[in-house]
Amino acid sequence: MGKDCMGRRGVFVRNCTRAAMILCAVLSTAGLLAGQTPAPAKAPSILGTIKALAADSMTVATDAGAETKVAVTQATRLLRVAPGSKDLSQAAPMTISEFQVGDRVLVSMRCAGEPPACEASRVVAMKKSDIADKQAHEREEWQRHGIGGLVKSVDAAQGTVTIGTMTAAGKKDVAIAVRNNTIVRRYAPGSVKFDDAKSSTLTEVQAGDQLRARGVRGADGATFAADEIVTGSFLNVAGTVTAVDAGPGTITVSDLATKKSVQVKVSPDTQLRKLPPNMAQMIAARLKGGGAAGNGASGGAQGASAAAGAPSNGAGAQGGQGGGMGGGQGRGDFQQLLNRLPAAPLSDFQKGDAVMIVATGVQKDAQATAITVLGGVEPLLQGTTQEQASSILTPWSLSNGGDAAAQ
Repeated sequence: MGKDCMGRRGVFVRNCTRAAMILCAVLSTAGLLAGQTPAPAKAPSILGTIKALAADSMTVATDAGAETKVAVTQATRLLRVAPGSKDLSQAAPMTISEFQVGDRVLVSMRCAGEPPACEASRVVAMKKSDIADKQAHEREEWQRHGIGGLVKSVDAAQGTVTIGTMTAAGKKDVAIAVRNNTIVRRYAPGSVKFDDAKSSTLTEVQAGDQLRARGVRGADGATFAADEIVTGSFLNVAGTVTAVDAGPGTITVSDLATKKSVQVKVSPDTQLRKLPPNMAQMIAARLKGGGAAGNGASGGAQGASAAAGAPSNGAGAQGGQGGGMGGGQGRGDFQQLLNRLPAAPLSDFQKGDAVMIVATGVQKDAQATAITVLGGVEPLLQGTTQEQASSILTPWSLSNGGDAAAQ
């Protein structure tokens, strides 16, 4: 179990996987740090989520779908750790009444007798509420201090990736500085989740990839010191909807660039959004290079923020640090603005609608899965190239795909 857990590294703890990895790390190191003896092989640990509770037991559902009823006695050590804990040095004791359905737990078992009777010797819990708080903090950090765009060039030797972005002032190239301590991850093939991203290096990044970074933007807006970056190769489609099938959850689009029909699957993790007309017009103007500065740009950006339900003043946009389009310095990227739009159901997309889609790269014998489907884009597709239009979308949603949890 330790190998399976520790071998997966996610960008965020978007659902349970990162939490699972942390709990596995806690279990593997706690015995050494606290001088405890590991559980015998015949009593494997149980990692999962609490599904039911009783006064003397809990039912744990593993990530594989199995359910185990675990006996809890007065001799069972019950401990609570915070998300991000590496060992049990800061673990706090708790009672079984403090556990809740939905908490993540790692249960060490002890068995005796023939046939063996088993009970929990120790339960290490990561509270669902603690994970949710950490998730919210991490989402905010990526929104406030994040940037995204299409990779234009890579200099792995110098540790620099140049991306093309869309800002309130128009198109802008940004040089992402990747330092020795920068966390670099890459989407797993066919996955739409941050959680499945793997540890990577700049040598895997190629022109045309999508990149999102979290860190500190330079004063001139042309540089960005990355604490963490995530990259991936994705399918970009811009065209007209030819069919929507709610049964299997698919949407078929006639791609304007290739003139071919492309069908993608819409999953529960897919971000479905529709641009209000005024926002679409404003973005189209930026793509065409119009109104790069001055009151026109500011007013258009603030109008778009209002349409998205986002604050239009500098403070509400996190001081222009990439949190929104309304910041006084006009630095926010469009993806963060789009994240504020309300979700749209698949039924809102009809035959003949213009859409832009970011989807997983097509794998052998596997259908591409939509990560973002953006409607209301007719103005964007008139007089702009697909590369220009694609520059406003990055494939990651900070509010779904498992709901980001922090590490």
